[in-house]
Amino acid sequence: MSKYPLKKLEIEEKITELINKMTLDEKIGQLNQLGPSPLGGFEISLKEKKQMLEAGRITKEEFEAEVSEMKWDDREDDIREGKIGSFLSIRDVKKVNRFQKIATEESRLGIPLLIGLDVVHGLRTIFPIPLAESCAWDDEVYEKSAEIAARETASMGINWTFAPMVDIARDARWGRIAEGAGEDTYLTSRFAAAKVRGFQGKDLSAPDRIVACAKHFAAYGAAEGGRDYNSANMSLQTLWDTYMPPFKAAVDAGVATIMGAFNDINGIPCTTNPYLYNEVLRNMWDYDGMVVSDSCAVSECLLHGNVETRADAAMETINAGLDMDMHSKCFIENLKDLVLAGKVSTETLDKAVRNVLRIKFAAGLFDHPFVDEALPEKVLLCKEHRAAALDAALKSIVLLKNNGVLPLSKKAKIAVIGELAESRSDMLGTWAAMGQAEDCVSLLDGLKNQGCEIIYERGFNVSGEFDGDAILKAIADADVVIAAMGETKDMSGEASSLADIGLHGRQNEAAKLIKAAGKPLVSVLFNGRPLAIEELNDTADAIVEAWHLGNEAGNAVTKVLFGDYNPTGRLTTTFPRHTGQCPLYYNHVPTGRPASAVQHSCKYYDIPVEPVFPFGFGLSYTEYDYSDLKVRVLGDKIIATVSVKNTGTVNGTETVQLYVRDKVASLVRPVKELKGFKKVELKAGEEKQVTIEVDKNTLGFYNAKMKYVVEPGSFTLWMGHDSSSSLCTEFTL
Repeated sequence: MSKYPLKKLEIEEKITELINKMTLDEKIGQLNQLGPSPLGGFEISLKEKKQMLEAGRITKEEFEAEVSEMKWDDREDDIREGKIGSFLSIRDVKKVNRFQKIATEESRLGIPLLIGLDVVHGLRTIFPIPLAESCAWDDEVYEKSAEIAARETASMGINWTFAPMVDIARDARWGRIAEGAGEDTYLTSRFAAAKVRGFQGKDLSAPDRIVACAKHFAAYGAAEGGRDYNSANMSLQTLWDTYMPPFKAAVDAGVATIMGAFNDINGIPCTTNPYLYNEVLRNMWDYDGMVVSDSCAVSECLLHGNVETRADAAMETINAGLDMDMHSKCFIENLKDLVLAGKVSTETLDKAVRNVLRIKFAAGLFDHPFVDEALPEKVLLCKEHRAAALDAALKSIVLLKNNGVLPLSKKAKIAVIGELAESRSDMLGTWAAMGQAEDCVSLLDGLKNQGCEIIYERGFNVSGEFDGDAILKAIADADVVIAAMGETKDMSGEASSLADIGLHGRQNEAAKLIKAAGKPLVSVLFNGRPLAIEELNDTADAIVEAWHLGNEAGNAVTKVLFGDYNPTGRLTTTFPRHTGQCPLYYNHVPTGRPASAVQHSCKYYDIPVEPVFPFGFGLSYTEYDYSDLKVRVLGDKIIATVSVKNTGTVNGTETVQLYVRDKVASLVRPVKELKGFKKVELKAGEEKQVTIEVDKNTLGFYNAKMKYVVEPGSFTLWMGHDSSSSLCTEFTL
């Protein structure tokens, strides 16, 4: 059951009373959401608009409206007539209040609007991208950042975010890997629940909370070849074991809305899939929330090829259980005729309308549709919020390599190379909502804030510019060189899949030039995906994975570089040696010829089996020793304990990870799966016993008959620093 059920008797009675008053047009209007561009929620370039026209994605009339800057008009008359239930991507609090005033005071029934925006990792205060933040392995961090995002978003009158994204992503080529919590089902499920709690709180109608939306349902992260919007083909067992649990976790946490995915699964577009919406969500999970399409996904069913007309697309999607059409206008244009022709029943239509109205009531919009227009100035990017963004950024950084060069001395003469070092805008990352470059702290800014002596030379950039002479001149008198490397913010996120996830341009050449000059090299990576950095790993003395960390990026990175903060981040995605290894993830199945040094095994002939950095990996400025692993089964609990000792000279925080393997099962099982973790603070020389409990039911899987089973037998259990840890024991169920 949800933490707070959306379906309440007094609300349902109000909805019934309202539906009984509605005309057919007014009902359909509630299911219609509009946005500002041909793609819905975000503006696109003139070049892409022309490409969409040439590809038949938009009409000539739509293109001409865009070019003439007519765009979509404010549709105030449509609001008065009850023809719009929701807008997306309005970023003006005065406009929001004006639209709500028209909807609630000038329309016949006074139904407020849902105002949606992709607030993925902050509104104006920008936190680390979700992939980065997941590396904190910290439910409190996940929840706090969502809570602050909700507070800022609600202050603008925006009451709905299209987040969290809870897709499992195992292919680093996929650009949208940046938006989620990585490759692991268990970790992503915890991330999903925490984000829902943060956005919605204990009372969804509270003035500082907003409606959350778990997306993309389902299996969008399994897009073939890592190409965005591509097909996902898999067994039902894989779908349910790997991709469904994070959505179930979001539903159990009370998520009010769910977004359908662009992709098809096994030939059926998710937008028209009654199994997903009617069977799974409504019947199996007893879900009372609303289901919205992704942007223009209803009309895109024509391009999938499973419908012939826009009317067919509207019919198939609403009959499948979709409640709201995001921007394609297929519902508003076709549902009336479909209902009158009996192709969509009144019962189906009313059910969708009820689901939409239920969210509006639950969010308190009927009672409080307006916001104080002076509130944003008090809330956005306030001191408290920036402090939380810095805390999240610090905990998201992963130290990947350190040959003793870190932490740096503030008395050292430091050369800084690379265009990303001075870029503030690239610190924002993908989907930065209302984030502004001028609000960001770059790496260069952060170093200046530390008061140390620095020499900066751009020297190279991601797109291929390279000036070797300038680099050598800049580093000539330096004690150490920091090279800012990785990706710009536009290289990851939606529609930014890459065929090559290595370092682009001549970045590796720059690293080798610096190293050949005899200078200690610290590489700071800014990126939105795991990168294939085997070559850099062979060159650099230290590698700091900084991701796209948001407003406080530069301050967070420099605190780590100088040892003011002992890094605690752990990877939530595997770093491959080469793009050709993708998809690569730790919890794969063993096969009949498991990967090894043996030639006739499941591996690539031309590269080693092991990744550059495994899932769960991350270094510290101290070291930890594990010993005395014990496990016992007590009823429905598996209780594991291990001793962890800080063997270094500085205090630190270790993330103890627990993995399990079902040794013999009726279906092939992964080599190991994360089933629990716990963070423990240890002073230098201190030792603690750490206990993690695992629910027996989480050790099951869907068998050949699609029944969830926990089979008796022997299991191997590991506790350690990351997924490659060797300290293990066994237990029997």
